Amino acid sequence: MHDVIIVGSGVSGMGAAIYAKRFGLKTLVIGELQGGTITKTHLVENYPGFPSLSGLELAQNIVEHVKSAGAEIKAGTVTSIEKTEEGFTVKTAQETFDTKTVILATGTHHRKLGVPGEEEFANKGVSYCATCDGPFFRDKTVGIVGGSDSAVKESLLLAKYAKKVYIIYRGENVRPEPINRERMKANDKIEVINNTNITEILGDETINKVKFDTGKELELEGLFIEIGRIPQTELAEPLGASMNEKGEVKIDKMSRTNVEGFFAAGDVTDTDWKQAIVGVAEGVKAAYSAYQWMESK
Repeated sequence: MHDVIIVGSGVSGMGAAIYAKRFGLKTLVIGELQGGTITKTHLVENYPGFPSLSGLELAQNIVEHVKSAGAEIKAGTVTSIEKTEEGFTVKTAQETFDTKTVILATGTHHRKLGVPGEEEFANKGVSYCATCDGPFFRDKTVGIVGGSDSAVKESLLLAKYAKKVYIIYRGENVRPEPINRERMKANDKIEVINNTNITEILGDETINKVKFDTGKELELEGLFIEIGRIPQTELAEPLGASMNEKGEVKIDKMSRTNVEGFFAAGDVTDTDWKQAIVGVAEGVKAAYSAYQWMESK
């Protein structure tokens, strides 16, 4: 039996694995992609200790750290987590494992537009993270799709770099918090295009324009999509884990859920700010909480 199984092999899960091994726990990480979604990020310049490197390089560094710590990593997709008298049973399509505790770090996937060209130009002008990629669009014309407070805040960030930012929203009016609405209005780089949907993303090597359902086209050098995230919480629901209205797993400040022995970290949780460094910290706290929980038994 394992002491802890970490479901999800992104940076949050890997951070948990490093500390779980430091606490002397028999640790197994199961995930589909070692390093997680950050491996798809072109450049990372906001992770302490690494002024500039690719997301893939950062992920590889963290994975190597996990391996050097002695944690076991298995590639696979967990299909179910079941509560048992001794802890939990974790199943993949091929194998079944028993464990005393579980840390869920399955993250989210970005809600996509689902239009032609989106997949083709991902990381070639199409981005889902202004914080990550905004600096690479200095003095360029970009668009951001969405009408929420998050989309408007992203537009304010992008305006620090880009020469022009279009907010493209399907509704009548964007819906930011009042203070962000005033900031948006005060920024002459930002222009809102209402009642408009993108129907196609076009380009050559990189994006150069988008088509609208109004029949118009707009030349762009970058397009940021901020229409929400979908938390991957399917494994948590059958355990009775508490969720918020977004379907994210609720955790306390030490990454504990309402289910004994079940912890969560990273983008799958109800933490407001979704960043790699935050997820890693939550993973570390989850490992410590799992260790404490076992010590109390």
